[in-house]
Amino acid sequence: MTDTQPFVVERPGVYLGVPDDAYHADPVPGGSLSSTGARELLPPSCPARFRHRRDNPQPPKKAFDLGHAAHHRVLGTGPKLEVIERDRWDTNEVKARVKAIREAGGVPLKRAEMDSVEAMAKELRNHPKAAQLLQPGTGEPEASLFWVDLETRVKCRARIDWLTHATGAPRLIIPDYKTCRSAAPDALQKAIAEHGWHQQADWYEAGIRALGLHAEPVVVFICQEKEPPYLVTVAEPDPTARRIAAHLNREARHLYRSCVESGRWPGYTDDVALISLPGWVENRYAQEAL
Repeated sequence: MTDTQPFVVERPGVYLGVPDDAYHADPVPGGSLSSTGARELLPPSCPARFRHRRDNPQPPKKAFDLGHAAHHRVLGTGPKLEVIERDRWDTNEVKARVKAIREAGGVPLKRAEMDSVEAMAKELRNHPKAAQLLQPGTGEPEASLFWVDLETRVKCRARIDWLTHATGAPRLIIPDYKTCRSAAPDALQKAIAEHGWHQQADWYEAGIRALGLHAEPVVVFICQEKEPPYLVTVAEPDPTARRIAAHLNREARHLYRSCVESGRWPGYTDDVALISLPGWVENRYAQEAL
């Protein structure tokens, strides 16, 4: 892989050491579908939004820096973290430095942010289950998987935080690290549904099975709060969530294939949408009418 020879995936497999920008640029000839893309194809999004985001990549956002930095410290790989020791970030000097760091693929951080990242990594190492799942030497960080779905023949890809080494165990536990507002189990129920993490888990497991890495992979989420005391919860989608996820991902692959073959990427609906008022408006009206 060099600056003059871009990374291209010619055959299915597991690829290590693939730079973030090379993976997200989709190195598969003809294009491939990721878990994020699969979720963007389906409601409340639509194929037109998926295609627009694919063709118009978004620049890095400051809001994501802490999460990216935490990934770096927890997984031991990723973009370079650079602290800018300045009280103000609105000067031309700092703006230029931030731009240069981002263009080089790094993450610019304030000193307080770096201190938070270090504290998060320390707290995670104190969590018995999370520390065990990410124990050095037990897996490979940032593994890129590329495979072909047998049913639809859609080319698929996944970027796995930590690909655990396969052993003789009946299940292969694959941890995925998430930063969140709250790691309380009740809050994670909403987060999993809102962000489609159950679909992400099913997508990763499908890739692992398709590549023959293990017959029974299980993705779990190591969820860590971004505010002190940086609490950690290891969460696993239940069987119902997994069945729903498998159905949604299958629908996404079929929809993707249809859009690619037809060249048409529809919006929310082609028909006239009959819109009801929110339930609370109808209830209030009914009460006032009485």
